[in-house]
This record gives sequence, structure tokens and C-alpha cells, in this order.
Amino acid sequence: MIKIRKHLFQLLLLLLVLQPCLSANDKRPNIIFLLTDDQSTYSMGCYGNSDVKTPQMDLLASDGLIFDNHYNTTAICMASRASIMTGMYEYKAGCNFSHGGLTVEKFNQTYPVLLRKGGYFTGFAGKFGIDGIDKPEAYFDVYGGGKGQSSYATARNAPMKKYAKEYPHSTLSYAAFSKDFIKEAVAKKKPFCLSISFKAPHKPATPDPQFDYVYKNATFTKPKNYGREHGEHFSKQSKADRQYERFHSWNYSDKYDEVMATYYQQIYGVDVALGMIREELKAQGVEDNTIIIFTSDNGFFCGSHGYGSKVLPYEESTRCPLIVYDPRHSISGKKQRSPALTGNIDFAATILDLAGLPVPGNMDGKSLMPILDEPQQVFHEQLSLINVWGAPATHYLGVVTKKAKYIYWGYEGEQGMTATEELFDVENDGLELSNLAVNPEYNELLDDMRGRYDEALNSWKTEAINYNDYERFGVLFDRNMSWVDKERLAPKSPKKKKKSKH
Repeated sequence: MIKIRKHLFQLLLLLLVLQPCLSANDKRPNIIFLLTDDQSTYSMGCYGNSDVKTPQMDLLASDGLIFDNHYNTTAICMASRASIMTGMYEYKAGCNFSHGGLTVEKFNQTYPVLLRKGGYFTGFAGKFGIDGIDKPEAYFDVYGGGKGQSSYATARNAPMKKYAKEYPHSTLSYAAFSKDFIKEAVAKKKPFCLSISFKAPHKPATPDPQFDYVYKNATFTKPKNYGREHGEHFSKQSKADRQYERFHSWNYSDKYDEVMATYYQQIYGVDVALGMIREELKAQGVEDNTIIIFTSDNGFFCGSHGYGSKVLPYEESTRCPLIVYDPRHSISGKKQRSPALTGNIDFAATILDLAGLPVPGNMDGKSLMPILDEPQQVFHEQLSLINVWGAPATHYLGVVTKKAKYIYWGYEGEQGMTATEELFDVENDGLELSNLAVNPEYNELLDDMRGRYDEALNSWKTEAINYNDYERFGVLFDRNMSWVDKERLAPKSPKKKKKSKH
């Protein structure tokens, strides 16, 4: 009899623990995570660009909290998306182009999978962008994801074909998907987590033609660090891959207004989609209990310093927009900004925290929600910035704090290249116009940042996965080792092919 009572008591405790997940009247907040692709901070009015039209993004910023020091720890699509979902640095997530895909074991510890197990109704649409997961649709209640880079043509994204007639361009099709998903979740009376991964404004530049009028004949103010003359102080290693030549081949050098009009038009489409999603939240009566997180997988150079694309550790590439809107919070509508240092590794922990679920101990990030209580607080002391993709010369490890950034370029495998340090005062020189590593007046700061770098490298050495070719970078990034001792681990960059005149 005593044993039966004991088992009944244990069962009752279990039911009480699971009650938030089982109740038909689950009042946990809904969560919408919106991710753009290659969107820089200077593409938005709320980040200071008066040339662009982003009314819905600016409204969301006004309603929520703007983060001014948000970084993607790896500034390239696949690795960034893996870090977003797993909450881990790349060397622990182990996923990137040319390295390998995410394991199923790791994907089972991502925020969408854990939320679904925790009673959330989950949906995903857009560019999935992570290799290694054969059938991602099996992990969501509703799925509208596209394979690989996905397509701007809605009809070419198999799960989205039903939206193609009304929304032939994929950007607005994701808003239509969102509206249907929200309706279904409300009908089921379940809290929901919706992740939308827009392809825009990723290349090839393909804006929705219905918005051609928005920037027709527009001209744009170039950033103060635009052009090759503002990148001469950058390392030779940073100029060894396509980011450098794309200043010309992507026409930032000779057709700036035309190229930027196309870029901004793609973002305008996302802005319209954001408005559609918020309208549906209101129509379904759930806008007061739905948190919206808006960000990008990495930034974009757009001609700053004479570069195009992303990947490199400079501000335009690694620092990204981030807006968090929690309508339940007292900060809402206060038009607040936070200087806290945050990263893409923080999203998984944040979303799990919002859902009232435990955060796995292997996550490197932490919940952003305390920042809403105290926007001026110190959050991360430092974050690592990583690239181990592309030309070996451009591989780097760096660290950034709220005040400074240190980058170590260790590759010496090509003529004229020597190990190079870069130090920037990102608090006072956000345009990164001066490399302080060569200025003796900043030796104290340099020593401090070197120490932080060594700490980050030690984490790599002790925590990096032992597959997908990550371990060797613990040696290659060691600034205290000579190139002679490291060279065997670093293949030479491939020879550049001569461009055809045709």
C-alpha cells in the first residue's frame, strides 16, 4: 500500500512538472524568430540610414529593444545558422561548407526540436541552409523549408508551391506561410515557435519586381569607410579571397547606386513581409503574447574598405541588426537601445528561456532576456570571431569586446605574407579606420586583448570536436608558434585563375 501511494505521489509530481506542456490553456509565450540573409546594420533606418525605407523594421525597433553590438561569431551562412540553432561556436557545432554537416545528435539539441518536445507547435519556412539533416521536415509540425540556398522563385521551393500563384517571389510567400501557421496554432490552442529564414537579400540579387518603384532612380550616401583607400591598413591575408575582388566584380566600385538600390529593394520586401506577419498576430488576438526576434545570419560589406560579401571579421561583415520585442515587458514602446555585447550563440538559450525549458549545458550562449530588464548591463565580456572556410590565408580567430577587437592572421604560406595582428577601438572607431596594433601607445590594450585571444584559443583546443577538420586550427591559430612549426597543417591557397574577357 505504501509503495502504491509512493508511485501515485511520483506520478502526480511528474504531471505537475509536465503541466505547462500538456495544458490546453498553455499560456507560455509564442515566439517568432525572423532571420534575413546577408543584411547589414546600415540597411535599416533604425540603425541610422536615412536613405532607406524600412518602416516595419523601424516600428518593431520602436516597439522593442535595439541591440547595437550584436555579432555573428562566424559570418557565413551555414556555420552561422548552425550556431543559431545549437547555441554553440562553430568549432563545437562542427558545421560549415567544406567541413561537414551538423550531426543528428546535435540537431536533436537545437531550440526547435527541444521546443517541440516541450509542447510547442513548431514551424519553419525558408532557407534551411544546414547540411547533415536529411529530412528536416520531420523535426517540425509544419515545414516550408528550401534545400541548399533555396530559390527566390516560390514555385521552385517544393513545400511552398501552393503560395506561388499569389506570391511568385519567395519573400512574401514566407509571410503567407506565417499567416497560415499562426491561424493553425491558434486553432490548436498551443503556444508556437515559428522560424522564418528569408533568402533575401542574399545573392544572386533578385528583388520582387512589384517593389521596383521604391528605389527607382535613387542615390545613396556612401559610408565613410567606403573604397579601397580605407582598407589599405588591413592585412594581406584578408585580401586573398573573393571578398576583395568583389568590390569590382559586384560593381560596388562603378555602379554603387544601382547595386545598392537592388540590395535595399530586397530588404524592403522583407519589411513588407514583417508587416504582414504582425497584422496576422493582431487579427488572431495573440500579438500581446508573441515575442518577435529579428536578425540576420551575417552582415555585408557593400563596398566598405573596398570589399564585397562577408566572412571577414570586420564590422560590416560580423556585426548585424538585432531587435527583440516582448510585448509583455515594461520596456516595450520605450524606444530603447542596448550596447550589450551579444552573439548568434545566444538565440537558442534565449528561446528556450522564453519557453520555460532548460538550457543544455553545452551551449556557449545565454539568454538575452535579462538585457530587457537592464539594457546597459555588461553581458558577454568577449566573443570569438571565426573563419575556417575559403582560402587558407583568410582563416582567422579573433575576439571582440564592447570596446575593442583583436584579430590574429597567422597564415604565412604565400609570398609577402607574415603573421599579422590587428587591433581596433570599435567603441570609438566603429569604421575601423585605424589599426592600433602598430601604435605603441596602445600596448596595454594590445596585451589585454592578446590575453583574451589566448583564452578563446584555449577553449578551441579543449572543446573543439574531433571530426570535420577542426582540431588542427588549435595549432594554426596559436600566435606563440612559428609558421615553420605550423606550416604542415595549412594547405596553400589555390592559385587564382585568370578571368576570361568574355
